Amino acid sequence: MSTPRRTGICAALLTWLTLAVLALTGCGASGSSSSSGGSTTASKTSAADRIEPLSGTPKSQLPATVRSADGHDVTVRSTDRIVPLTGALSEIVFSLGLGERVVARDITATFEQAAKLPVVTRAHDVSAESVLSLKPTLVLAETTTGPAEAVGQIRAAGVPLVVLDPAKKLEDVGPRIGKVAAALGVPAAGDELDRRTQQRLKKAAAAIPQGGGSGKKPRVAFLYLRGSASVYLLGGAGSGADSLIEAAGGVDAGKESGLKKDFTPITSEALAKAAPDVILVMSKGLASVGGVDGLVKIPGVGQTPAGLDRRVASVDDGVLLNFGPRTDTVLASLIEQIHAGK
Repeated sequence: MSTPRRTGICAALLTWLTLAVLALTGCGASGSSSSSGGSTTASKTSAADRIEPLSGTPKSQLPATVRSADGHDVTVRSTDRIVPLTGALSEIVFSLGLGERVVARDITATFEQAAKLPVVTRAHDVSAESVLSLKPTLVLAETTTGPAEAVGQIRAAGVPLVVLDPAKKLEDVGPRIGKVAAALGVPAAGDELDRRTQQRLKKAAAAIPQGGGSGKKPRVAFLYLRGSASVYLLGGAGSGADSLIEAAGGVDAGKESGLKKDFTPITSEALAKAAPDVILVMSKGLASVGGVDGLVKIPGVGQTPAGLDRRVASVDDGVLLNFGPRTDTVLASLIEQIHAGK
């Protein structure tokens, strides 16, 4: 899970990151979906919804001055009370071993250790009043966090607020961990977490089948689904899923078919051109359309090779597009699912 706040769902759906947020906020906590009637369907969660922190509590080197993505130089003097405003940022803070200092969560922080923290968001908007009432010593946000008035109110109150660019590809994982660690004054822990994450990503990638069979890479289409809102989108270049699919030894079918935008409404024509062998969905998106039986009823889906074979891969909403310390589990799950039977 990535995490902007927008005033309207329609406007939010125009960006990749908001799609990730809607996937999380629209359905609550992560979990796997059932796939009725899909005996040939690969459908499983990518990871237990827990964070694995580094051993020990890192010693902060403060004060630390960092450059915020919105152009501000921010000096952090205390990390005693941290408020990360996206689930993805929360995941990194907890993984660095500083979870005990987090005093609030964004609604998209669905993992177990954060479950009892107070929520400081309303729908897709951050509540500045809720954040400030907790007397934070550091707030972490992303450029897509909003509304802008709330972000400005937090900064005007004198609270150090560090803004980061959202992660959209696998290569963003390491730099993102480093930037969060720098803001927390624990660069050494950041280096350690980055090393651990890269090692695990490398290990996961080693499971990609090499040679054998036809040697053809599976074509995988990422579908963003919210049946309750009648939202059906096909991922293309820059969706975030394209980076993961390619790292898993597949071909992003939407991107390969010529889709230049991150997401576009599903049409029979677009799906026919994409011709996916496997369809990738978020687990709650699949559940929202009634499982595999409902998915293949969406116009065009049932006529694709994936639809005809009922080959569907699903990954938990809370981890698929987070690009953080648990991305290796996403990669391992994708590799297993999209290469199944090959």
